[in-house]
Amino acid sequence: IGEQLAALKAGDGTKAFAHAAPGIRQQFGTAENFLAMVRAAYGALIAARYTEFLEGAVIEGNVIQPVRLVAPDNTVQVALYTMQKQPDGRWKIAGCVLAPSTVQAA
Repeated sequence: IGEQLAALKAGDGTKAFAHAAPGIRQQFGTAENFLAMVRAAYGALIAARYTEFLEGAVIEGNVIQPVRLVAPDNTVQVALYTMQKQPDGRWKIAGCVLAPSTVQAA
């Protein structure tokens, strides 16, 4: 997730797309389509001035990794990443949902 976030901030769609699970890769087809979708719907991932990995969990069989995102205006959101273990043992990102947080950054 950290490597994908760094790639997104750098505008490197190819590197960011490489961390996506096969279903996401199939859905978007190209790194350019994926990056355009992230910019349009998940701008908070790119704009965050600070990120913090929170304790992960398994919910209904899904591995969820929450990441706290602090925006430049100090608003806070949590990105809930669904992770998927691949046959080769590597973890890939199978989805992400942005949720508001009750925490306010100082």
